[in-house]
Amino acid sequence: MPVAGYRSPDTGRRSLKGTNVLSRMVLNPWVASVSATVIAAFVVLGATAPELLGTLFDRAQAGIAASLGWYYILVVGGLLVLLVWLGASRFGRIRLGPPDSRPDYGYPTWFAMLFTAGMGIGLVFWSVAEPLSHLTDPPQAEAGTVAARQEAMQFTFFHWGLHAWGVYAVVGLALAYFAYRHELPLSMRSALYPLLGDRIHGGVGNTVDVFAVFGTMFGVATSLGFGILQVNAGLSSLGLLPQNQAVQLLILVAVTAGAVTSLLLGIDKGILRLSITNLCVAVTLLVFVLFAGPTEFVLSSFVEQVGRYVQTLPETTFWTDAGGDGRWQAEWTIFYWGWWLSWSPFVGLFIARVSRGRTIREFAFGVLLVPAGLTFLWMAVFGNTAFTMDEATGGELSAAVAEDPAIALFELLGALPLTEIMTVLAILLVAIYFVTSSDSASLVIDQLTSGGSTETPRFQRAFWAIGEGAVAGALLLAGAGGLEALQTAAITTALPFSVVLLLTCWGLVRALYADDLGTPIERVVLSQPDHERVPPGSAGRSPFKDGISGSP
Repeated sequence: MPVAGYRSPDTGRRSLKGTNVLSRMVLNPWVASVSATVIAAFVVLGATAPELLGTLFDRAQAGIAASLGWYYILVVGGLLVLLVWLGASRFGRIRLGPPDSRPDYGYPTWFAMLFTAGMGIGLVFWSVAEPLSHLTDPPQAEAGTVAARQEAMQFTFFHWGLHAWGVYAVVGLALAYFAYRHELPLSMRSALYPLLGDRIHGGVGNTVDVFAVFGTMFGVATSLGFGILQVNAGLSSLGLLPQNQAVQLLILVAVTAGAVTSLLLGIDKGILRLSITNLCVAVTLLVFVLFAGPTEFVLSSFVEQVGRYVQTLPETTFWTDAGGDGRWQAEWTIFYWGWWLSWSPFVGLFIARVSRGRTIREFAFGVLLVPAGLTFLWMAVFGNTAFTMDEATGGELSAAVAEDPAIALFELLGALPLTEIMTVLAILLVAIYFVTSSDSASLVIDQLTSGGSTETPRFQRAFWAIGEGAVAGALLLAGAGGLEALQTAAITTALPFSVVLLLTCWGLVRALYADDLGTPIERVVLSQPDHERVPPGSAGRSPFKDGISGSP
């Protein structure tokens, strides 16, 4: 349902003229310059005054956790409820594209791409560290007990399950709907068209894209920081390198160089091949741990833990720890909800790109259930194996993880056969995820800062990859090589983007109701210049004027 009279403005995009390398750049000057300036200032501050940056982060995190923790919980819980409602409602029959469109990918390929998009460095980093951390410091149960073990996996599933994918899916659905159903640019600003009309191509739209850039940049930098900590821990476990900040920064430079090289090679030769390689490595590692460890216990626990997760989901979704001190919530749930909100423009845009032709029902439940189920399996295999190893060693594994979460996976592999081979595979897994995450995020940021263009020079994308590495380095310096600054960055940058996301939901629902009634979308715009309004009673130009179309 293309927007009637839509004039496809360039959203400020310019191709810079000249005879040098700048002549090939395609930019939205406002979005690109503001984003680059703020990011550069952040990196300079992190390099010259890391203690000051760390202090600012600590204060920001404390303020948000104390005053707005409930808000993060309400937003993420509300997004999940909205997605389920959209998928189950009559809107579920609407196709993300013309009524006769069909998906570009079959189910197996689509599901594989969804899982690869969401399964990154963080899942590898926390698959052992989080369950063991909850075992020794549970939110409600007594530490070290069977109840603590059950609660540990319940909250690990909670943090990595439906809520994370619900956030991604809402962003991806809004992007895909407005891009493929209404032929608007594949950009965050397009979801605000029912609210602002063509004003999305001005200052408000630019601001929305800047927030999306910041969210993507800091969300990805958080993951990259975790990856560097884990690679350093793995190399240290092999006795190859010491574990300190200087080594971490050297690893960061090396892996960022790999990411830039991959970008310069092009998406087909670079990102695609690395993604396939990494999926194979991840499956190999998962199968090895499953069958080298307590297989029967892991599978039995997995079934039980999924049931417990489903049973407690309504309660945990809106649990704010109102009667407690909020420490555990701030360190875990609020951090994760901030991380998923920050990360959502990146993952959402990728999901939108590969979901053209799906119905909203297919999209909502496919994106929500299948990747979450695979994530549960991954967490159950590593988490339950870790519980067994910890019990066998008298708590040595959990004590080591409490000292340094980055070594958790390698401590687990050290208790299994083929330790050195599996450790090398795990390091390779994290390193390749670093490269693919950086490359993919660079493409997203480049699209946001170029007015939605996908035809930009490779060196322009490489600039943003270098920026991601620089931000990750600044966060490592601010946190003295620890996790605090990484976590705080995710929580803080999510706050402004959460407001954009709420407006996006409003715009999406308004557009869907118009679609249901066969009303041109421009007739429901709340804020449109008078000379651009469609007169009452005018049908507008809409090829999908018969209302909802698509398979049930």
